[in-house]
Amino acid sequence: MTERVRIYEVGPRDGLQNEAAPIPTATKTRFIDLLAEAGLREIEATSFVAPRAIPQLADADDLLAGLARAPGVRYPVLVPNLRGMTRAEAADADALAVFTATTDAFTQANIGMTVDGSLAAFEPVLARAADLGWWRRAYVSTAFGCPYTGRVEPARAVEIALRLIELGVDEVCFGDTIGVGVPGQVAALTGLAVEAGVPLERIAYHFHDTRGTALANVAAGLDAGVRCFDSSSGGTGGCPYAPGAAGNLATEDLVYFLDASGWASGVSLPGVLAAARFIADALGRPLTSKVGQAGGWDPASGAALARG
Repeated sequence: MTERVRIYEVGPRDGLQNEAAPIPTATKTRFIDLLAEAGLREIEATSFVAPRAIPQLADADDLLAGLARAPGVRYPVLVPNLRGMTRAEAADADALAVFTATTDAFTQANIGMTVDGSLAAFEPVLARAADLGWWRRAYVSTAFGCPYTGRVEPARAVEIALRLIELGVDEVCFGDTIGVGVPGQVAALTGLAVEAGVPLERIAYHFHDTRGTALANVAAGLDAGVRCFDSSSGGTGGCPYAPGAAGNLATEDLVYFLDASGWASGVSLPGVLAAARFIADALGRPLTSKVGQAGGWDPASGAALARG
């Protein structure tokens, strides 16, 4: 196989936003630089939410404005409303993401509004971003299940995706926010979305490895024709509204899987491991991802590679 798979790195934003201890802006910047050096070409840098809501990302203005942007790398930022959009513009952003979910219960807990309310808030943000020529992504969280209301039918996730496409987003990312999805559900959701009119090339997935199904779900997504998957170097992050939820799919685990399966991503496994170890050290904890612990593997010699 020679088809390319896009890896959309969320570590600097989703991976760090729930960390309680302040992380210096310089540390975050170095983390982002290491990710770019590893070959990642889409790195979600930060979030322009109210600082009181996510104190860890209160430095978004300074971080983005001071970032030495590598050529050919996209640095999207999360923008929840027009206030955030104004800040993102001032910091010279050129790509954004908006964030909603499939259930009112989750969006109320997460962003303090209903699903309909969130879409209404995003409309002027996305219109302004389109006027500026920015790339625009939208997350549909709880695509398979909600921690408050249980199973989510795929038709509901598709309904929200279609409404976001109508608002002008370039890509819709379905999120398994609490890590309950399995491969059959990924195939079903992808098929239903395409049948309903969501272009396959505009679908991405964001899997959490809460129950150990993230890579199996990636495989199902690949089989269904999806070519973009989110991950977080070091497997950092998780859902604060889902007790016990593990972190995001680790970028190093995803890169190893893609490399060994014959898919091209353009991302260096040793480079990602260096970034993952850097941020694990900064957080004062061991690297817990599978490939982070075992390293890569050389099939010619049988030796482990880039092992910590």
